[in-house]
Amino acid sequence: MKLNRFTSRRTAVLLLSAVLLFAAAGCSGDKQQNGSAGTGSTAQSGDVKLVIGAYSVMKDAFGVLLPAFQRKWLQETGQKVEFQQSYDASTTQARAIVGGFEADVTMLAMEGDLDKISDAGLITHDWKVGPYNGMITRSIVVLGTRPGNPLHIRDWNDLARKGVKVLYPNPQTSGGAQWDINAIYGAGLKQSEAETGRKDTAYAKAFLKSVNANVESMDKSGRASMAAFEYGVGDVIVTYENELLARIKQGVSYDIVVPSSSMLIENPAAVIDANVDKHGTRKVAEAFLAYLQSEEAQRVLADYGFRPVNEQVAKETAGKFKDPADLYDISYLGGWPAVRDLLYSKKGVWYQVLAGI
Repeated sequence: MKLNRFTSRRTAVLLLSAVLLFAAAGCSGDKQQNGSAGTGSTAQSGDVKLVIGAYSVMKDAFGVLLPAFQRKWLQETGQKVEFQQSYDASTTQARAIVGGFEADVTMLAMEGDLDKISDAGLITHDWKVGPYNGMITRSIVVLGTRPGNPLHIRDWNDLARKGVKVLYPNPQTSGGAQWDINAIYGAGLKQSEAETGRKDTAYAKAFLKSVNANVESMDKSGRASMAAFEYGVGDVIVTYENELLARIKQGVSYDIVVPSSSMLIENPAAVIDANVDKHGTRKVAEAFLAYLQSEEAQRVLADYGFRPVNEQVAKETAGKFKDPADLYDISYLGGWPAVRDLLYSKKGVWYQVLAGI
């Protein structure tokens, strides 16, 4: 299978990129046991510890948001919050929680990963009830190139050109990768619809296959994929818009290509009932989740490249983001249950593409 080729070609790159990049930004699998997201405080008598299990992309923004919530909670209740943090690829994080990692609150890349936790009986409430259907951030799938866009990447079709080396992460571990693949498959559907007036799934599969033939690397998470790209692997990376905006803010040079059509990414968060009830942390966990949807927190998230779910902040920051000509959501592909069956089941399109079928 194609994944074996990736393993043999890139051992040295993986070892070096893990050391050289994202030490501060947070690579996948990073866990912090300190109590204050870098502030150095420790728990006192009567304090509360909140365990956070998030996908790796959230770490940078949480470096600002966790201390801000600590100050807010202390002012409102007189109680200090100690944070225990874990950051990993979204699907890997969900599996860890199902396997026994007792996170009180989780923020993941896609609702399917939250569904895994819910299906395991750990989330017993309807996490979609409430503001924004349980989502805390939005983004879109975009293309990142080297400075100056030397290969003149303009749209999805360019990813299938001869000699163009493409990066995106592994959908078996990364929720971000599934958004990427969904968008490529969706681009194929959009092209077939424009040409024939109907969605042609065979055309979309062939288009995904043609792009995948140029894939140079599949890493565990979106962060690891960007680390490899910045080390020098590949010509174009398929990724979240917010990831590129955040790296540009940190001084890394990218050109962002917004393709003609793209998929709206929606990222959920939820309190994990079984764990907050076990730990006695429900009140602070629910308050933290509500804080993430507040205008204050949403402005911070927008500053880190995320599209806000809060309507007021979305209006304030609209000029920061460029929409494709055709922006669609997961419902265009039939919704997540249909997508999981169509693309990611054992006999799904994605695995057929990997097997060369």
